[in-house]
Amino acid sequence: MGKTIENLAKEKGHEIKVIIDPLCEGCVKEINEETLKDVEVCIDFTHPSVILDNIKKIASVGKNIVVGTTGWYNQMDEVKKIVEENNIGLIWSGNFSIGVNAFFRMIENAAKIFNNLEDYDCLAYELHHKMKADSPSGTTKMMGKILIDNLDKKDKLVYDRLDRKIEDNELHFASVRGGSISGDHSILFDSNADTIELRHTARSRCGFASGSLLAAEFVADKKGFFNINDLMNNIIKR
Repeated sequence: MGKTIENLAKEKGHEIKVIIDPLCEGCVKEINEETLKDVEVCIDFTHPSVILDNIKKIASVGKNIVVGTTGWYNQMDEVKKIVEENNIGLIWSGNFSIGVNAFFRMIENAAKIFNNLEDYDCLAYELHHKMKADSPSGTTKMMGKILIDNLDKKDKLVYDRLDRKIEDNELHFASVRGGSISGDHSILFDSNADTIELRHTARSRCGFASGSLLAAEFVADKKGFFNINDLMNNIIKR
């Protein structure tokens, strides 16, 4: 992701001030005031095990942040506190692809429709490459929440393997890992008569990179805690 963002940022006329990666030969190794002195906005696509520490270090020197790293959402309250205490701007998403976020809105509208059609059940699955660190993906969790919030008969998400009959109030969202798949998410509404499937397939990481750059432009002059919906509302209003 870092390399994709770097290449696309240069194409769009942005200047990359520093690349920080302790595992990259020739890259800067540490986040501190000196290494970030000329930076306007930091973009983080790292790992859930280090994201909180990264946010603390970036915030401590007053830099705004785009967080594309997933798997840290149980620490959301702590991150909000860091943003407030340091008076910075931060925008996060489990998926910065603009296409995916348009897809989210389609899912929400579809769920509201099928909520009134008793014959239809809902299920879902996602596919990702074998190197992905988290399962289910952040995108999957966001989609799951949209469905639960808009389907009255579903109030529990199940991500694990089922070795029993699923309960009527449960929505099964399966995750599969393997190969080099950039990301594939499908939502199905199924009845005895037919199946309606909504699907988003990422062809590459370019969609995530492009969205994260739009997020950096959005948050550059802001203070506060934002998410992808704030960016999408801003784009749609244009």
